[in-house]
Amino acid sequence: MPELTATYVDSLAPNAAAIKNGQGLVRKKSFTQLHQSENGDLLFGTCAGSGKTPYECSVDFIVPDSPVFRCSCPSRQFPCKHTLGLLYAYTDGLTFTSAPVPEDIAGKREKAEKREENKAKQAAEGAAPKPKKVNKSALKKKINAQLEGLDLLEKLVLSFVRSGLSTIDKAAVKTIQGHVKQLGNYYLSGAQIELRRFANLMSGGKDMEQNYTYAMEQLTRLHAFIKKGRAYLQARSEDPELALDHESTIDEWLGHAWQLSELKEYGLVKEGAELLQLSFYSYDDPARQEFVDLGYWLDLTADGGQIHRTFNYRPYKAAKLMREEDSFFEIAVVPQLYTYPGGMNARIRYEAMTSRAVQGADLMRAASMAHRSYAEVVKKVKNQIKNPLSDKQPVMLLHAASLGMTENGQYVMTDSEGTRLLLEDLPSMPQGSTSLLPLLPEEAREDCTVLVMFEHDLDQGRLRVQPLTVLKDEELIRLLY
Repeated sequence: MPELTATYVDSLAPNAAAIKNGQGLVRKKSFTQLHQSENGDLLFGTCAGSGKTPYECSVDFIVPDSPVFRCSCPSRQFPCKHTLGLLYAYTDGLTFTSAPVPEDIAGKREKAEKREENKAKQAAEGAAPKPKKVNKSALKKKINAQLEGLDLLEKLVLSFVRSGLSTIDKAAVKTIQGHVKQLGNYYLSGAQIELRRFANLMSGGKDMEQNYTYAMEQLTRLHAFIKKGRAYLQARSEDPELALDHESTIDEWLGHAWQLSELKEYGLVKEGAELLQLSFYSYDDPARQEFVDLGYWLDLTADGGQIHRTFNYRPYKAAKLMREEDSFFEIAVVPQLYTYPGGMNARIRYEAMTSRAVQGADLMRAASMAHRSYAEVVKKVKNQIKNPLSDKQPVMLLHAASLGMTENGQYVMTDSEGTRLLLEDLPSMPQGSTSLLPLLPEEAREDCTVLVMFEHDLDQGRLRVQPLTVLKDEELIRLLY
């Protein structure tokens, strides 16, 4: 069983409400029985509910990295508040009496063990997993439909370029929204999102002149996607193997949802990684019609040093029933780390992990991985932003000789060569962080490490930089989480 801490239990909860409700069950002393198996890999008990019969709940750690939650309650949340409460009772130090494993759980364990034995037997015998069968005929039909959809999207984009953005009124916005829905019929979910983003910009706002600037950038992105997407789809349709592009994000733009088996097939998996979360925040994305939980993680392993992203998407209609991610303050020890195709801050995913406390050596190692030349950093960021289909808000870890203010009252960070970066809040971020810099201890503003986010200000034609986190010696100070 992994080391159970409140932070680890928080990471298992589907949302903040489930955490509050689980902890509330412990405070109200709702658990009538608390037991654990003799070897401690199973926690189980009973919890008073709204009816006469208490709920039977358990958390099984027979596979330490993948706990199994079971509860007799009717809740559609997973894990439910009762199983979370069981874990919080354990982390709070409540007494769990030793008891034999219940028969129903023992039976389920036996079936699971047989499945694992069969898998191990097949692996020992050298039986290769059956390759995934691809219906090439159906896939080619899908590609043809996507190409047709790209033709329609191109006509729409070019019509806006020819007529000008100022001619787009409410009726035109409704037409765009109709095309957004239509793109779903052509399997172009990525283009749907970006076209909806354009429609939202043209729907009005306080500063339409600024909206026009970013709407033109959005049209540029759509045009680049159409051009690259068409060339890619045409080449893929002529490829008898119909291979995916595992080096760029074009398949994701075309709506492909990468499976872990596919990432593994293309070698995008790393055995053994230790991840430190440097920053986390959630935001509402109207273009995706989803709430997004975004975490930035630093790979601390010997061949690491990269800053990756984790995404958790919660569609509006199902948000209440889905797990909501939260800040994670420990080290995530990941047996297998999957990396999605992409450039800087590539998306990562993992199926299982254990946690351990952050040690001073971890933060010192993180600081040693920071970039020290701002000139080289800016060059890398500009190369990233030049690609129309790339992420427009790259994040990097930088060493700062000092954090201070100019005579004009502007916040700046300076590298060891004297090069300065102006710090300010990004308009696209859910909240600011720059104003918190004066609250840092004075010693934390000298010879420190700063996680920053870049963004291209199209109106002023310059890079904006917002600080997210400051590392100093053995302390990690989050300005945004």
